[in-house]
This record gives sequence, structure tokens and C-alpha cells, in this order.
Amino acid sequence: MKKIVFLLAISFAFISCNSDDDSTPVNVDLVLNFTQNWDGTNVRSSDIDNTVYTNEMGHELKIARLRYLVSNITLTHSDGTVYNASDYNLIDLSDSTSLTYDTGMQIPEGAYTVSFVHGFNEADNIDAEYNDLNTAGWNWPTMLGGGYHFLQFDGMYNVNTVTPMPFNFHNGTARVSTDVFEQNFVNITLQNTINISATSVVDIQMNISEWFKNPNTWDLEVYDTPLMPNYTAQKLMQENAATVYSADTILIP
Repeated sequence: MKKIVFLLAISFAFISCNSDDDSTPVNVDLVLNFTQNWDGTNVRSSDIDNTVYTNEMGHELKIARLRYLVSNITLTHSDGTVYNASDYNLIDLSDSTSLTYDTGMQIPEGAYTVSFVHGFNEADNIDAEYNDLNTAGWNWPTMLGGGYHFLQFDGMYNVNTVTPMPFNFHNGTARVSTDVFEQNFVNITLQNTINISATSVVDIQMNISEWFKNPNTWDLEVYDTPLMPNYTAQKLMQENAATVYSADTILIP
């Protein structure tokens, strides 16, 4: 009888150890991928100055440059644990190396929600603070509030007419009046849950067309250039940023 009890005890211990091993979370490198699209159609560097897009107002346009900055990327696990990549990334459509960002963090596999800042928040948006951004010409003029750009989106519209026109969709701190400025960054919290595993990377997507339509339908013939000192234009951009971003996971090839 004692022998049977002893064997049962060993069996339970073995099962318990196996159960513990199975429940041990697998940590994975947090790598972020940045992609751009126009209502679901991929936008790549080869589209610059080539592909014609039509915005919500019916203006036909070409993209000459697209750069944007995101910071304080945060992933919240379904168990409530928060993982924060407190650095920033400047994404440049024309530079493939900027489209992948290795955060240097490891997080457990599982379901997550994603949030980040479009641009810099007030604490991080400091004049001339970041050498790489200074070199990239990313500074926002001191007379407009200083710090850095959040977005540079340039191109031409009415491209199929005899008089194509330029637009400079630049976003940053909003100038209210002389020496009076208003923070204009956007806290983005994506509504969907993504499942992260060792065989996937996080894909943060920008739908470029959303800059022109939600919630404000953008009329390039009213707001084309210059927009940096235009308080109304800056606040409209801030409102439209809310629907620009989404996230998913993609399998590693």
C-alpha cells in the first residue's frame, strides 16, 4: 500500500512539473514594423512622385515626402501588465531602414492592446534635444513653439490639371498668437487586440487617406500651404490623427 501511495505521489509531482513548464510564458523580442496604405492599398517608396491618389474632396494628388514620428509606444498585456518602449522612431517612407524598429525589449507572448504618442508629448518635445532629429532637419521653428515636427507630408494636388499645386501638410505645436502656443500631440490608443508570438512582429499601419477625411473633410484648396503657422489647420490635423493609425501582427517569413 505504501508503495502505491509513493508511486502516486511521484506521478502527481511529475504532472505538476509538466503543468508548470507548459504555463511558463515565452518571451519574444518586441520588433515593430511600420507600413503605410491608402484605404488598404499599400504605399511604398516606389509610389513617391509616381502614384496618383484621390482624397475625400476628389483632389488628385501625388506624395513627394512622408515622414512622421511616434513615441512612448506602450503594449498592455491582457493580464494588465504594461510594457513601455519609451524611445521614439522617425519613420520615412523613402528610407526602408526606418520602417523597422527593434525596441530592445522582450515581452511574453499573448494578447495586447497598443498605444503611443503621435509626435512628442510636452515633456519630450524639447528644442534641439535629439541629435539624430536635428540632423534630419526635424526641428519645429522656435517662433511656432519649438521642439520638433510630428508629421511632414508633402506633395502636389490637382496633378491632372494644367496648374498642379503644392501642399505641405506639416504638423507640430500649434501657435495661438505671438509667444502663445498649444500642445498638439495626440495620444493614440488602438481599439483592437493583437496577438504577439515568437513568429510574428507588430505592424503599425498608417492609412494616409484618413488625414483628409475623419472627422474633418480636408479641402486642399483652403489648407495647402503654409500650414505650420495656421492654428486652425494644426487643430484640424490633431483631430484627424485619431483615425489614421491601426495595428496588427504579421508572420515572420
